[in-house]
Amino acid sequence: MSTATRTLLIVDDDASLRTSLSSLFTQLGYQVRSAEDGFAALEEVRQQEPDLILSDLNMPGMSGFEFLSVVRRRFPHLHAIAMSGAFSGENVQPGVAADAFYQKASDLALLLQTVSRMSTHLSTQRLQRPKQSPPIWMPSNGHNAEGQPYLTICCQECLRTFIHVLDPEATPMFFAKCTHCESVLQYAVVESSNPAQPQLFQRKQESGVTPVAKA
Repeated sequence: MSTATRTLLIVDDDASLRTSLSSLFTQLGYQVRSAEDGFAALEEVRQQEPDLILSDLNMPGMSGFEFLSVVRRRFPHLHAIAMSGAFSGENVQPGVAADAFYQKASDLALLLQTVSRMSTHLSTQRLQRPKQSPPIWMPSNGHNAEGQPYLTICCQECLRTFIHVLDPEATPMFFAKCTHCESVLQYAVVESSNPAQPQLFQRKQESGVTPVAKA
């Protein structure tokens, strides 16, 4: 099937990168749309679902972690590729709701191959994904009167909100029990100073490598 029938949504807060990638994939026959952050991308998805999403991870407003997690839960049939310039490797890291990963500033041909391979999967068979649901990425609400960091969580089962105090010694991936229905929910915290959560990823060790754009 021709890639001209494939719609691609590119999500990145770097305008120049959005423009260059949009131009590249348009020339290759894809129908391309773009968005500057997760909120704008969700609106694009609501208006018309793309066949494939290519999303940065570190963006203001709604990060790629949060955006891709929402997409996986609300539009589980959509396929997504995560990209970042802050981390190395080709494998999708734990907690990221994507089907593939592309390291920015690495071989551009690899990205083209990944998108092409994903498009082929769309024509042949559904991708095999982990059965476990992705965590919900969300920012901390700050600190309570006792100085403890906390989250205001909306339970996906009973739809009621509750306060969850964070354990400063815990990893970014944690579980919280709803105080209303006692459902166990998996969450991950997006820190404003470091949305990428270094405990979950292998940072690039190479010196002198300048990413095409920020994470």
